[in-house]
Amino acid sequence: MEQGFTHFDEQGNARMVDVSEKEVTSRTAIAKGSILVSSKIMEAVREKHVPKGDVLGIARTAGIMGVKQTPYLIPMCHTLLLDKCSVDFKLFPEENRITAYCTVQCQGKTGVEMEALTGVTTALLTIYDMCKAIDKRMELTDIHLIEKIGGKSGHFIF
Repeated sequence: MEQGFTHFDEQGNARMVDVSEKEVTSRTAIAKGSILVSSKIMEAVREKHVPKGDVLGIARTAGIMGVKQTPYLIPMCHTLLLDKCSVDFKLFPEENRITAYCTVQCQGKTGVEMEALTGVTTALLTIYDMCKAIDKRMELTDIHLIEKIGGKSGHFIF
């Protein structure tokens, strides 16, 4: 069965999906993404020698703030009461890559995938902003949903 686009009405006008009849369920989404940096940036981040401050600490806070702002950035997203949000990082110095993970949970009628993706992207953009004075040649890459739990469509793993 082919599923149509849910954010359009019969006339093709954009709309927010009606979730009023859906049941409240536990929802979790985990997204990840990476930023490729120079060895100079990787060393500065690892040693906490970036002039603007603690890059990963500030990027973590920015990611959480991004999650909370998602319905203001993505026009058709519902405002959700979030139960949990975390942003974590893993450094891969041999690849000059920093990977961010964002986990978002709520009890709601719609999922939190967009919130997790927004959190990861905001965290990575913050790393870029804080490190661009060292070297502007950074690349955000591989941003995607890695897992979703709950809701009508069930469990998804990338």
